[in-house]
Amino acid sequence: MSHQTAIVIFGAAVRPDGAPSGTLRRRVEAAARYGEALPIPPLYVPTGAKGRFGDAESTVMARLLREGFGVPQDRIAEEPTGTDTFSSAVAVLGMPRDHLGPVLAATSAYHLPRCVLLLRLGGLPAGAVPPPEAPAAAGWRKRWWWRLREVPALPYDAALMLWHRATRR
Repeated sequence: MSHQTAIVIFGAAVRPDGAPSGTLRRRVEAAARYGEALPIPPLYVPTGAKGRFGDAESTVMARLLREGFGVPQDRIAEEPTGTDTFSSAVAVLGMPRDHLGPVLAATSAYHLPRCVLLLRLGGLPAGAVPPPEAPAAAGWRKRWWWRLREVPALPYDAALMLWHRATRR
């Protein structure tokens, strides 16, 4: 029996008008395009709770998958409780995994190493969806800001995940 790949899409901001931010849209697009090329249609797992505006990030992403890429609802498993990268990864670890094969993280390039590491430390056979291209309009300062904020976040979240696993056994 073949196992279905799960593509976990990590959330990003929703705009004040309820529309997806460019980052959110690019993450969903990268996940959908990659998923379309797989021999067995994947299960998409959009993550992210309700932020300051609009619906939960997971809900906005699920809508994009359905309306923009024709993904049927039964191939989408929303995870609407994660308020940050770590809590989203932990929530995904708690989801049923019957008949799932590899788990692939879909997110921005700067964020991808942390997402894959958290899923692996959590015990999942995780890999990565090729990240979307950063927009040309984003200046070098902004791109470096996002990369540099991962420097403390990655070891901090990794330590949290190791602690989470050690205390949940």
